[in-house]
Amino acid sequence: MKYSIDHKSPVPLHAQAETILRQLIADEEYQNGKMLPNEVDLAKKLAISRTTLRQAINKLVFEGLLVRKKRTGTKVAQAAVSSKSNNWLSFSQEMKLRGIPIKNFELHVTWVYPDEALANFFEIKTDRKILKMERVRGKPEEPFVYFASYFHPRVGLTGEEDFKRPLYEMLENEHSVIATLSKEEISAKAADAFIAGKLKVPVGSPVLFRKRFVFDQGERPIEYNLGYYKADSFVYSVESSR
Repeated sequence: MKYSIDHKSPVPLHAQAETILRQLIADEEYQNGKMLPNEVDLAKKLAISRTTLRQAINKLVFEGLLVRKKRTGTKVAQAAVSSKSNNWLSFSQEMKLRGIPIKNFELHVTWVYPDEALANFFEIKTDRKILKMERVRGKPEEPFVYFASYFHPRVGLTGEEDFKRPLYEMLENEHSVIATLSKEEISAKAADAFIAGKLKVPVGSPVLFRKRFVFDQGERPIEYNLGYYKADSFVYSVESSR
């Protein structure tokens, strides 16, 4: 690809460099993992200072489009899975809409006694068992999320259901439970030994932690969901309007 900067243009040099970098990012060659030209050579070719070029690179690193590593260079960041909170869906439905094939690495269903927080959310006593479903899911080549879901006994789940199906679709079709409201809390955490083992990352690695509280048409609680996502594999975006 030929690229050059117009030094007579009123457009700032760093902005022109950014445009060129965005063109490189879109190039299939660099999408496939090839390192971008090193800063010294690229700055020389464009006839700009390394400081000007670095300004453009830093902006794209901040946007998550480029990854820079010491003594290695700069390359295009691997595209992250994205989830929008508007018109929320089950995980399976979200990924299907984005054309992302998903693999279940683990699936466990057990009956457990709720702790105080769970019991208070479901408005039940701690001596009443609830269904817990744990799943490790991701792209075919690697896991990127661990889910732990707890369900109100009122839902009527037996544990024998096919949990490989889209969850909310299954709840509606087989148990006449319609999930209509989701309230969520999102934060950052460091992976403990358990989560690190599930996601195949080092202990202490950053993860995105999402709590999802799901309610039916009568705003009665039906699911308490905890999700731990690998930070470099998932982007959670929020769309708002008024």
